[in-house]
Amino acid sequence: MRITEAARRLGTSPRMLRYRESLGLLPATREPSGASRTPVANGHRRFGDAELRAVALALALEKRYDVGPAELAFGLRVLAEPEVQARVRELGERIGRLSAPPARALDFEKEKALRLLQRRRPT
Repeated sequence: MRITEAARRLGTSPRMLRYRESLGLLPATREPSGASRTPVANGHRRFGDAELRAVALALALEKRYDVGPAELAFGLRVLAEPEVQARVRELGERIGRLSAPPARALDFEKEKALRLLQRRRPT
């Protein structure tokens, strides 16, 4: 179906669907190979069941957790990109919203024990 019909079914606007697509909140389209989710020849995106379900899920998540499409897109980026995930975790630890992973705590205790043992050795 075309974007206007998809927007009508989802209770949103075509402009909002285009915005969501620009943020990466729609499934990628497939190359023409008989698949039902392909752009038509003139460049218009065709919406199928998968796209409708994805947008409906995104709308439900946004409503439930009181976030916007851009925030949801960033959340997906954090999950998909290890470097971004590491930096967001570091920020969370620095501001006290996240605790350090257990491995770090164990490394600290191990280093502390080694320092104490080195002090006790006769020289």
